[in-house]
Amino acid sequence: MRAKIVMPGGSGFLGKCAAHYFYKLGYDIVILTRGKSKIINNIQYLNWDGKTFGEWTKHIDGSLAVINFTGKSVNCIYTPENKKEIIESRIDSVKIIAEAILQAKNPPKVLIQSASLAIYGDTKKVCDENAPHGTGFSVEVCERWEKEFFKENLPHTRKVLLRIGFVLGKNGGALETLSKLTRRFLGGAIASGEQYISWLHIEDLNRMFEFVIKNEDAIGIYNATGNSPSQNKDFMKALRKALKKPWSPPVPVFAVKIGARLFMKTDASLALTGRNCIPSKFIREGFKLNFDNLEEALTDVLK
Repeated sequence: MRAKIVMPGGSGFLGKCAAHYFYKLGYDIVILTRGKSKIINNIQYLNWDGKTFGEWTKHIDGSLAVINFTGKSVNCIYTPENKKEIIESRIDSVKIIAEAILQAKNPPKVLIQSASLAIYGDTKKVCDENAPHGTGFSVEVCERWEKEFFKENLPHTRKVLLRIGFVLGKNGGALETLSKLTRRFLGGAIASGEQYISWLHIEDLNRMFEFVIKNEDAIGIYNATGNSPSQNKDFMKALRKALKKPWSPPVPVFAVKIGARLFMKTDASLALTGRNCIPSKFIREGFKLNFDNLEEALTDVLK
């Protein structure tokens, strides 16, 4: 019998990539989505609202693992309404998943929560899992999110939280947006270009999920990122090289703020802030990255 992995909120970029990765490894996959229930490429999509019980709970019972990707995208303008939804979508899903696991006769072995490196704020200092937290709305979201995740004791289920960095993958994620801009000669350094991007190849992220599922000693908080963060100016230079666009003008702060709001419909802080994070706990526990060179990772993704 094939082991089952349930992925609440898994209909986005990271969730779909993880679903196809684990399906190829021989797992049954159930993605919980706010969309219609359906089956695509042998992966089951099941409707849920992210905050109440329903048919989905029977799939939690007897599953091997749950990987929670749920949460309204932060790639939006931070209106009061969007801020409220960003917080509630995360807190509500964490609560209801924990309740479903507590009621399961055969609870999953591990519950993995996808979270964010944004908890460290805007900093150039090297951040391992024990680094101090920053300040601001994004940090507040992360702190409330993580507090809720670790609040409920699940006696038979390990809890693992991955603070995920800037993921490099095909046909999705923030890299797709940056690639489109770069192809239009808008891929210059953003503002000072000194803010750090803690990047990670999608293959290594999926292998990290697999690592914590199979490693019964894995528990607690992990930075899910590569070991070689790059400053924005160096990242954009490598991206231009990968896309054979040798030059783009730098983008000043005022242009970022105007463009983010008017054209990208997002908050400028996503581009103007950064953090220099390393996956200390993964490395210490024996995880080996397949991609530790930015140019090689971008070439692999964009080929």
